[in-house]
Amino acid sequence: MSPPPAPPPAEARQPLSEAAFRALYREVRALAAEGLDEADRRRGALSRITPACVVAAAQGVRHGRAVSLAAPVETRPGPDDARPATHRMIAPAAGERPPSAGLAFARDRFAMNVHGDADSHLDALCHVMFDGTLYGGVPAGTVTPQGAGALTVDLVADGITGRGVLLDVPRLRGVPWLEPGDQVTADDLVACEAAQGVTVGPGDLLFVRVGHRLRRRRLGAWDAAEARAGLHPDAARFLAERRVAVLGSDGNNDTAPSAVAAIGFPMHVLAVHAMGMPLLDYLDLDELATQCERLSRWHFLGVVAPLRLPAATGSPVNPIAVL
Repeated sequence: MSPPPAPPPAEARQPLSEAAFRALYREVRALAAEGLDEADRRRGALSRITPACVVAAAQGVRHGRAVSLAAPVETRPGPDDARPATHRMIAPAAGERPPSAGLAFARDRFAMNVHGDADSHLDALCHVMFDGTLYGGVPAGTVTPQGAGALTVDLVADGITGRGVLLDVPRLRGVPWLEPGDQVTADDLVACEAAQGVTVGPGDLLFVRVGHRLRRRRLGAWDAAEARAGLHPDAARFLAERRVAVLGSDGNNDTAPSAVAAIGFPMHVLAVHAMGMPLLDYLDLDELATQCERLSRWHFLGVVAPLRLPAATGSPVNPIAVL
């Protein structure tokens, strides 16, 4: 069990008012829609990934080093995972011995709470309901107990491939990780670009490291629903202005406590609902950060392949970075 998280640093931003948040929402929604036709808007920020972006990302591979950006799936309960994934063997059954001759198969079953606080997953565009709608004004009622009727994981059935960029905020600040409650601002992201010699651009898959996984490994799990490092809502302007296609983090992209007084997950609302940007939550970016540091190269070919779940609001995922 981790010790209680330290309070956010004194310079952390004060919570935004709901009025200020809604003004920011309107601003980034308009920015994100600039230059997109109606068909593009239906796909949201993913429309920024053009075939030329994919070709350029593939041509940028220099070392052929592949790195997984997913954490191992948790199957034991913990402070941040009260209902972990379940994995059980169907065959051989309990007490059953495999045959000593002939053919047999080992078989198993897996189930998980996709949108938890421990396992790496993708949030589809139907995941966030705000003011009675989904992204693009789709009625929230299209999501029923039988599944989602629009903007599901099937929107990325062919996967997401493009140029990935890692911005390592603990490295910028000279610390191993950001403490729970700390916030990453737009200024932090710009400073990371300068320090790492990389620039985030249109169609990029942006990965922001806060050190959540390293802290969890070193100090033990804690209740991440109550306290976690993440992005301050003003970082959404950076995403919109740079035409980012996908945002991922080793936390869940939002801070806790919330950076907005009346809204619990402001970055989810701004990214998914306002900009149509899929989120990748609770990744493991530590090995990628090590390899990027070693190679002095902070961009790579990023490949994200969610499961084919036509009515689902999210999917477990194992993103791969190829350097």
